[in-house]
Amino acid sequence: MQQGFVITRQQRDWGHGSTIVLWLTTPDGPVKLCIEDQQSVFFVPLEEKARVEALLPSVDANAYCQAVPLATFQHTPVAACYFTSVKRAREGQKVISGAAIPLYEGDLRLADRYLMERYICGSLLFTGQVRQRQGYLEVTQGKAKQADYTPTLHHVSLDIECSQKGQLYSVGLDSDKDSRVIMVGAPQNDAPAWIEWVDNEEALLVALERWFAQYDPDVVVGWNVIDFDFRLLVKRAQRYQRDLRLGRGGERAFWREGGSNKPGFISLAGRVVIDGIDALKTATYGFRSWALEAVAQTLLGEGKAIDDPHDRMASINRMFYHDKVALATYNLQDCRLVNRIFDHTHLLDFLIERSRLTGVELDRVGGSVAAFTNLFLPRLHRSGYVAPNLASEGWIASLVAT
Repeated sequence: MQQGFVITRQQRDWGHGSTIVLWLTTPDGPVKLCIEDQQSVFFVPLEEKARVEALLPSVDANAYCQAVPLATFQHTPVAACYFTSVKRAREGQKVISGAAIPLYEGDLRLADRYLMERYICGSLLFTGQVRQRQGYLEVTQGKAKQADYTPTLHHVSLDIECSQKGQLYSVGLDSDKDSRVIMVGAPQNDAPAWIEWVDNEEALLVALERWFAQYDPDVVVGWNVIDFDFRLLVKRAQRYQRDLRLGRGGERAFWREGGSNKPGFISLAGRVVIDGIDALKTATYGFRSWALEAVAQTLLGEGKAIDDPHDRMASINRMFYHDKVALATYNLQDCRLVNRIFDHTHLLDFLIERSRLTGVELDRVGGSVAAFTNLFLPRLHRSGYVAPNLASEGWIASLVAT
């Protein structure tokens, strides 16, 4: 078996079943670990088993319900309902809830349940059928178990510059492997070699995809990088009717809007995106202002090249049209400031260790309830109990009350 560390986790319905896809970093490079034929499960009161079995065929012809040696906190025996896909399990929950039948643990993601039930917290040992792909290994028919492995993650700091209407001017990238600014504009003979010139905005997106494929970072960091930089990058790619393929294996970036004033979410296969503001808050830092300028001055004693927020947009526009080298310098400095903040505060080390201790994802903001669930739920099962849905009941509070 080989050791690795979970970078991203997903579950996908393929064919007639579900597959868990874990992208790992390993001592030998990135690995796509596929764990096929996984069943989704949740629990219902055993006394409702007959009613549930009558409802299941309308959702999943292969679904079944069986008694298990578990009970609720109120000592009510339960039955487990198994489904062939995540989609059908969700449909089954709607049908069963519509019949006023209680559900337990219906809110757990398939991949999360797989990992927590095996006590896997970040690091794991895995085996399976190995195939060499371009830039990574693909392991199918995979199996995994807990391990103790601390990875070394390759990260890049990303920052974009744009007009007030969202037109991309440049993208800065700063990592140990390569630092550059991809700039829209005609090449200048006296410009630094670290500026990569492209003809237009679409060519900038293509160059960015090429950079990710070549230098292959595990982690992307930035300042408001998810809800600003990646939101805009995906939006500009859509303008040209193209996907933004920044994930490993050339997989497209998946953007999901937040709801009720919540931030959006970016998913890159095999890469994790970590916002510096969220990471510092998770590590219990606090600042009077979360602007990059303010945080950098507090932690590093230095700030951005343009420190007047009222003049910043005008200065960026002016530099783009009259002094692109200055704009590129400003762009790259922002990237380096973020990297210096991460290095100064050891944020990646903190997030790795948090994942190794609790099993929560590297990019999880907060995560105290998720950490408790990951560590406690499998032990709860082995003690003979199931937990309520978090959405319907505060199961931690329920446990304390009992």
